[in-house]
Amino acid sequence: MSHDPTPLLGRVLSEGKTKRIIEKKDDPSRVILLAKDDITAGDGAKHDIIPDKGKIATQTTCNVFRLLQSCGIPVAFDEQGGPDWFVAPSCRMLPYEVVTRREAHGSFLKRAPHLSKGHLFPKLVVEFFLKTKDRRWNEHELTCDDPYMRWDPAAGTISLYHPAKPFPSQEPFLVLGESEVFTHPDESSFFAGMERLARQTFLVLEKAWQLQGRKLVDMKVEFGLDAAGTLLLADVIDNDSWRVIENGAYIDKQIYRDGGQLSDVVRSYRHVERLTDGFVLPRQRIIVWAGSVKDDLSPVTDAVKRLSDGKIPTVSVACSVHKEPIRGMLELNRLVQEVPDTVVIAYIGMSNGAGPTLAAGTSVPVITIPAGWEKCPEDVWSSLRGPSNVPVMTVLSPANAAQAAIHILALRNPFLHAALRLELEDRTLNVAAVG
Repeated sequence: MSHDPTPLLGRVLSEGKTKRIIEKKDDPSRVILLAKDDITAGDGAKHDIIPDKGKIATQTTCNVFRLLQSCGIPVAFDEQGGPDWFVAPSCRMLPYEVVTRREAHGSFLKRAPHLSKGHLFPKLVVEFFLKTKDRRWNEHELTCDDPYMRWDPAAGTISLYHPAKPFPSQEPFLVLGESEVFTHPDESSFFAGMERLARQTFLVLEKAWQLQGRKLVDMKVEFGLDAAGTLLLADVIDNDSWRVIENGAYIDKQIYRDGGQLSDVVRSYRHVERLTDGFVLPRQRIIVWAGSVKDDLSPVTDAVKRLSDGKIPTVSVACSVHKEPIRGMLELNRLVQEVPDTVVIAYIGMSNGAGPTLAAGTSVPVITIPAGWEKCPEDVWSSLRGPSNVPVMTVLSPANAAQAAIHILALRNPFLHAALRLELEDRTLNVAAVG
């Protein structure tokens, strides 16, 4: 595909402050998102042109979207076509900004002044804002653009609040019926999906930023429906979309909002673009070790497949390190050399010294399961009472051993981090009132 989008450009479908959405001439089911060099703040009250910002924003977005796609998140993204544009399926956008927060920053602090800046939310806070323009929604005049919204399914109403005023002390400035906001017959059914995908997206990017030594504290996303009515994460995710902290300072659009020099803004945006080049899933593996080819390893391998959605492969080894110690150590070293980011699970009965022996012969984590310990409980001692420099971990349950291995790999894997954390946050509550 040519880097010049001109031959592909059809009619302009929409144009915002930072991008144009243009129909793809040879395929109306696809659009081209062409980024502009504009940067704005305060609903457009502040506006500058930054040379190459469109290229920086496009590369950042494509880096992010490729990672999200590899994690199975439905994204409106096909391919990057050039330095400042990419191709995506045409979507009917839903009129909401969905903001996910790990910490309290920005307008959230104005709505919740009882919290201090950086207050940590163990359970992600997800908020919805109605996307508006020129302080209007249809025939209604608004007190502000992009108001904070609360949907009450029981009452069938959507209440709008000023996003920068203390929430407990204000009444909604406008209450709309669902029919005045929803334009799709099943629109109400998409809210749970939008919240779930926003959480999953944040968690993937949270770990991606952690692996770069930085901290993602909040971000906004938008959603659309493709021709089949499938809910997709759409629009863009670039350095205007989030707050990221490095050494206690923002490296995102907040620099511009706070009146920073344009040279500092450019430097930060280029820095973020380079960092997001590292947003990839690692190559990882779990070695499941048996003492004999007759051993059934499915309690472990099935659990790994379920917990990782099949994204973490397992390799099975049948070798008694008591009877064939040299072959065992050679095989272990070969496999770890192939995929260094590995965890070993030894699922072995009878004499359970194989797990500690493997742990003594490698630098990767080893978890041992003393199979059949229920019939002979004293067998566990050979796994528990290890000598020095033998850091084997003993787990009795095959499913828990698999989960422990996934937890270890999740320290370096955005997909696994999101999967584990999403389940954890489903049963977590924030202690502080958040509105």
